[in-house]
Amino acid sequence: MITVTGATGNVGQPLVTALQKAGHPVTAVSRGVSGPAPAQPGVRSVVADLGDPATLPPAFEGADALFLLVSGAGAHVDGPRVLALARDAGIERVVLLSSQAATTRPEQPSHEPLRVLEEAVRTSGLDWTILQAGGFHSNAVAWAPTVRSEKAVYAPFGDAALPSVDPGDLAEVAAVALTEPGHTGRTYTLTGPVATTPRERVDALAEVLGHPLSFVEVSREQARAQLLQTMPEPVADGTLAIIGAPTPDEVAVGPDVAAMLGRAPRPFRDWAERHAALFR
Repeated sequence: MITVTGATGNVGQPLVTALQKAGHPVTAVSRGVSGPAPAQPGVRSVVADLGDPATLPPAFEGADALFLLVSGAGAHVDGPRVLALARDAGIERVVLLSSQAATTRPEQPSHEPLRVLEEAVRTSGLDWTILQAGGFHSNAVAWAPTVRSEKAVYAPFGDAALPSVDPGDLAEVAAVALTEPGHTGRTYTLTGPVATTPRERVDALAEVLGHPLSFVEVSREQARAQLLQTMPEPVADGTLAIIGAPTPDEVAVGPDVAAMLGRAPRPFRDWAERHAALFR
């Protein structure tokens, strides 16, 4: 049995499906904000919250592996307590989806909680694998309202390039780490195939949709005000620091997705083609 937290999200949902199709029994854990994970054969849905350890024992029951995905930057999660509960339940392997910034910006308030959680995973006594991802292709979903209403995208730092990654690729990598040998004690950096700018991603989306899109570059202050509507101040500031002035390590394309999956990571345009309906 494999317990998957964040089972209704961009990574968790395809991971549950991939594991189920491969014949692995799964416990799909969600916080229940949008209801439990969708019913699938071989999948048990449990409502629980990593921020409330008392809710976790039913989610861990019968599992021998755990996919750990925390919301936000993970500041609300008591990593040692969660991992102790997992170990007490008989879980032997944990795969953590973290952020590349836990390594590239370890002292920033926005990502220090993830660095602390990574350390808790490494010292948990469990077999562990850490997946450090950069930005997701799916962050472009934030553009959908104005793409639909104005055929325009409003975003900052139009010429700052980053190698965003497909959440579906992250799910496939997680499935490999959870079910195949050889990944214990490893930390993987997961990126897309090329660093692209917001302008370039908007151009790719326009080609997919079949009509022009305007790119309107907003100021850092305007972008910050928008981010603060959905995330805490330290996370908003940390996000802006990365997308506005990425370090060389954050711009670099890594080999780990290709090495894990035996194929190149999928580009932004591929994601846009699969999710074009969101923008129409």
